[in-house]
Amino acid sequence: MMIALAMLALLQEVPVNTEAVEGPVFSNQCASEEYRAFDFWIGEWDVVATGKDTIVAESRIQRLSGGCTIRETWMPEAGPQQASLSQRNHRSGRWQQLWIGADGRRVDFEGGPVDGNMVMTGYWDDIGGPGVDALIRIRWTPNASGTVRQAGEASTDHGLTWKPFFDYTYRPKAD
Repeated sequence: MMIALAMLALLQEVPVNTEAVEGPVFSNQCASEEYRAFDFWIGEWDVVATGKDTIVAESRIQRLSGGCTIRETWMPEAGPQQASLSQRNHRSGRWQQLWIGADGRRVDFEGGPVDGNMVMTGYWDDIGGPGVDALIRIRWTPNASGTVRQAGEASTDHGLTWKPFFDYTYRPKAD
C-alpha cells in the first residue's frame, strides 16, 4: 500500500506534455532499389495451388517499419494463420525471411534477387517428420499476368538434389 501511494505521489509531480508528438522519423535508406526488390509480392492475394482454381489461402503482404520490412499474413482456408517477416540486411545486403508456423516453429531463410525473382533457402526442422530436416529453397516469380508464383523445393542431402515441395500462385484479390 505504501508503494502504491508513493507511486501516485510521483506521478502527480510529472508534468504532462499536451503538445502533439511526432512519430518516429525514418531514413530514406529503405527507399533504394535494393530494398524494393521484393515489392512485386506486396498486395492482397487469393492463393491457389499452381494450375488449380481452388483457393487454399488468402495472403496479405504489407510493407512496414518505414518501408524496411515486408510482412506476410498467411490465412489458410483450413487451419490457423501463419506469418513471415522479410527484410534486406543492411550489412550483408542479403534478404532474410523469418517464417513462423502455427506450431510455433520458425524457419530462417536467406537469399536475394536472382534474374528478377526472389530466391531464399533455409533449413526447416522436422518437415519430413520427427528428426527429418530439409533444406528448403523458395522462388517467388512475378508473372506478366500480375500473379506471383511461389515454388518450393526440398533437399534432404544439403542441396545436392532437390524435389518439388509446394507450388502456389498468388492471384490479386478480387474487389
